[in-house]
Amino acid sequence: MGLFREPQREPTPTGAEATEGGSAGAAATAPAGLLAKLRRGLKKTAQLLQTDVRDLFVADGRLLDEQYLDELLGINIKTDMGYQSAEQIVQQVRQNMRGRVVTTEQVVATWKATLKELMAQEAAPLQFAATGPTVILVCGVNGSGKTTSIAKLAHMLRLEGKRVVLAAADTFRAAAVEQLTIWAERSGVEIVTGAPGSSPPSVAYRAVDRARELGADVCIVDTAGRLQTQKNLMAELTKVQTTLRKQIPDAPHEVLLVLDATTGQNGISQASKFTQAVHCTGIILAKLDGTAKGGVVVAIRQLVGLPVKFVGVGEHIEDLARFDADSFVDALFEDLVPGAGGSTGNRPRG
Repeated sequence: MGLFREPQREPTPTGAEATEGGSAGAAATAPAGLLAKLRRGLKKTAQLLQTDVRDLFVADGRLLDEQYLDELLGINIKTDMGYQSAEQIVQQVRQNMRGRVVTTEQVVATWKATLKELMAQEAAPLQFAATGPTVILVCGVNGSGKTTSIAKLAHMLRLEGKRVVLAAADTFRAAAVEQLTIWAERSGVEIVTGAPGSSPPSVAYRAVDRARELGADVCIVDTAGRLQTQKNLMAELTKVQTTLRKQIPDAPHEVLLVLDATTGQNGISQASKFTQAVHCTGIILAKLDGTAKGGVVVAIRQLVGLPVKFVGVGEHIEDLARFDADSFVDALFEDLVPGAGGSTGNRPRG
């Protein structure tokens, strides 16, 4: 038998839980702005850029020759954006300024503008059902940060006034169910679980039934972390999707793929495999704060073709940010040169 766990309102995490997850109330009383969240998540990548770019300018200006452009290419490749994207940036800088003595500010202005073009995407908000619960299926490989991302998304939606039900359909890993249950209690949302090893589609089915019964706005379905090479597990993911459609023909309304930013471009292979199994509608890029290779977002936008909807920018439950390309680039360059991050960029360098 599965379990319906009623949410515990305003839980108080202690010990390691408090350190890892923070408190739900903190986000409600003092939410961070988008730029501030992205700045925090991109800290390691920004530090890499600051060190390398400043090494390009040993004086107030430098001749922009082929040696300079080769160094600029290498800096971009180190952020894991991929050679093609890095080359496009270099070509634009070459076209605009080759043969001139340039400053950091001039190069960064062209660099930022080109990055924003490469990362541009149409607005990609979550698509909600016209009536009844919106069903969000979340998938990703083991260790990608999937379960934590689900908890952060549920927390964000609850703070926006939506009633959320979680489905712990990763039934083959007891730790995943336990972890999601703790997050659910912390966030004040209900969770539907099943016995260890039980059918994931059956847990998803009962969770949607529970969401309907409660009049909930959203049902988020966790799925087993699966390797993209395991065809039987990918087939199981398809079965979960088929089961959901027996209840709600348009479900799932969103299929979000969680990618681990620290794995770099390996995520591109994952994305293509998952899209073959289910129609993914967007990406959550987790653990962005744990890598200096934040440029992988550029590669994902160029090569995968799926919108990046959210980015994980820290370990706390409120550390999930809606993705915006312009804000992302501004946060990346904010401390590199005065004013590079827009209106909030004139800050002392630490």
